[in-house]
Amino acid sequence: MTDNVQVSVLGLGAMGGALAGALVKAGHQTTVWNRSPGKADDLVALGARNAATAGDAVLAGPLVIACLLDHASVHEVLDPLAGELAGRTLVNVTTTSPAQSRELAEWADRAGIAYLDGGIMAVPHMIGQPGSSILYSGSAEVFERYKPLLDLWGTSTYFGEDAGLASLYDLALLAGMYVMFAGFMHGAAMVAPAGVTAGEFASMAAPWLSAMTGSFQGFAAVVDGGDYTVAGQQSLEFSNLNDLVAASAEQGVSTEVIGMVQTLVRRQIDAGHGQEGFARIIESIRNSPADM
Repeated sequence: MTDNVQVSVLGLGAMGGALAGALVKAGHQTTVWNRSPGKADDLVALGARNAATAGDAVLAGPLVIACLLDHASVHEVLDPLAGELAGRTLVNVTTTSPAQSRELAEWADRAGIAYLDGGIMAVPHMIGQPGSSILYSGSAEVFERYKPLLDLWGTSTYFGEDAGLASLYDLALLAGMYVMFAGFMHGAAMVAPAGVTAGEFASMAAPWLSAMTGSFQGFAAVVDGGDYTVAGQQSLEFSNLNDLVAASAEQGVSTEVIGMVQTLVRRQIDAGHGQEGFARIIESIRNSPADM
């Protein structure tokens, strides 16, 4: 890859604008396009070129970055431009499901487009900063060729030729994040009637939850080993969350969040696994109640 790449960015929402901005500041010849006008003004002031149409943007260089609303919008914008994209490279960082990412890779292959799929593990202000991480899968050749450019946005990790893997990792990590956030909100709601502010609760919750992430590798070892009876684990019966559910109800808050975890625990206890470790709830997650 040359030091200066002619690159086009389609989609200038908060994330697309941040990605394009990092490219412009690094000296890449960057062409930008957005469906609604006005989003490119700040980037143009930095040195980007604003394309009148998505087609003009695609024709501006060999590398096209798509950061659009969703899977449908990618097809809406790019399907009419398949001919112009042929022989070029498309890096799609639009949030899509694994199946949608694979479908886009197949579409690109039929059109003669080199394809790399990406999942962004960052919020816009993190782009180009420590902690930003972008996950990729699809064409290994594209990843290796453009890795110096991709690294401008954050740590680049490649998961292989299966175009759906980056999305799978992305959404799986987000699942853990959102459930953790919901747990924090539940705790904040519990203590609020006692006059505790969310800020006060956060000062206690942050170090506690950070410390608890140290348990992940232990749980992982048990899950990968498949033996939930390994000594040293907290049993499911000990992890019964009845008191937590009751305390939540007493505080007048919804029990939906903690009740969900209790359901996973009870399902395994009712199946006769109460003396096994907490990691066994993954079997409740892997299997629907009808399969148990």
